[in-house]
Amino acid sequence: MPQPRNATRRQWLTRAAALGLGVGLLSPPVQHFARAADDFIRGPAVPDQPLLRLSPRVAMVYAEDGFPTPENRGMMANVVFVLTSVGVVVLDTGASVQIGEMAIRRLRTLTDKPVVAVINSHYHGDHFLGNDAFVQAYGSALPILAHPGTRAQIAGTAGSLWRSLLERWTNQATMGTVVVPPNRDARHGEVLRYGDTTLRLHHYGVAHTEADLCVEVVEDGVVYLGDVAMNGRIANMDDGSYVGTLKTFDALERDTKARLWVAGHGRASATLLAEQRAFFEGIYRNAEAAVKAGDTLEQARARVLADPRVASQATRTQGWDGNIGKYISLAYLEAEKTAF
Repeated sequence: MPQPRNATRRQWLTRAAALGLGVGLLSPPVQHFARAADDFIRGPAVPDQPLLRLSPRVAMVYAEDGFPTPENRGMMANVVFVLTSVGVVVLDTGASVQIGEMAIRRLRTLTDKPVVAVINSHYHGDHFLGNDAFVQAYGSALPILAHPGTRAQIAGTAGSLWRSLLERWTNQATMGTVVVPPNRDARHGEVLRYGDTTLRLHHYGVAHTEADLCVEVVEDGVVYLGDVAMNGRIANMDDGSYVGTLKTFDALERDTKARLWVAGHGRASATLLAEQRAFFEGIYRNAEAAVKAGDTLEQARARVLADPRVASQATRTQGWDGNIGKYISLAYLEAEKTAF
C-alpha cells in the first residue's frame, strides 16, 4: 500500500511542533531545509500550459513535447476537457499529480462547474497518472472510466511501473504521484449522457494497445483518439498492432461523424486520420512486402524509408531518428507473424 505523500516531512514538522516550533517560527535555514525536503519528496509544480478551445464543448491543455524530460517535468500528453451542462468530463489526466493540478488550474479559467467523470484512454502512464490530482480535488468517489483491460493493467503492474519510469525520465520531477486506477468499466458502443452532451465510446481490438478507448463527442463531431493516432510523433507500437490500428482507423471513419480528430500527442486536425493511415500503410505494407519477398530486415527498412508516405513525415516527427528503426522492426515482426 502506498505511503501518504510527504509523510517524512510531515513527521519532521510534527516533531518540531511538539517542541513548540511552528513552521513560521523556524529559523530561515531550517525553513529552507523544510522546503527542500518537500521538493525532494514531491516534485515541483508544472507551469501552466497552453489551453486551446477546439469546439463549443471541447478544450485541450496542449503538450508541445512528445517525450518526457527533466525540463518539461513529464508534460508530454494532452489533457482534454469536455464541457457539459452538468460538469466536465476529463479525457486523460497527464503523467503526474503535478500535471493534473496544472490541468485543474487551467480548467478553472474556463468554468466553475465540477469535474463529473474522468475517462482514461489506455494504460500508458502519461495518460492516467494525473488521476491522483482529480480525486484529491473532486473526491475519491469521482467516476474514472476505462476499458476493463486498462483497469486491470493500471491496478496491476503497469501502474507502479509507469510511475517509476516517469520519475526516472524526469529526474524525479513527478515524485509524489500516487497511482489511482480507474474504478468503472467502459466498453465499445456505450453511450454516456452528461446533460446536453453525448459521449460514444469506441474500441475495435488491438491498436495502440489491446485496451484503447476512443471517445466521440457526438454533438461537436469531435473524436478523442488517445494514442491510436498521434500528430508529429510516431505512436508507440510495443503493445500494439499495425494491422489492428489500420482496422481501427477504418472503423472510426465508418462509425463516427468526426469533423475533428484529437490526438493524445500533438495538435488536433481534421485530416489527422487520413495522414496517419497513409503513414502506417507506408510502414506496414512495405514491411509486409519485404517479408513476402524474403528480404532481410535491413532491406525492409530501405523499402519503408524510400516510400514517400513515410519519408514525408521525417522532418515533422519528434524522435524520428531514434525511433523509426524500432517501429520498422516491429512492423516486420508483425508481418512475419501474420505470414506464418
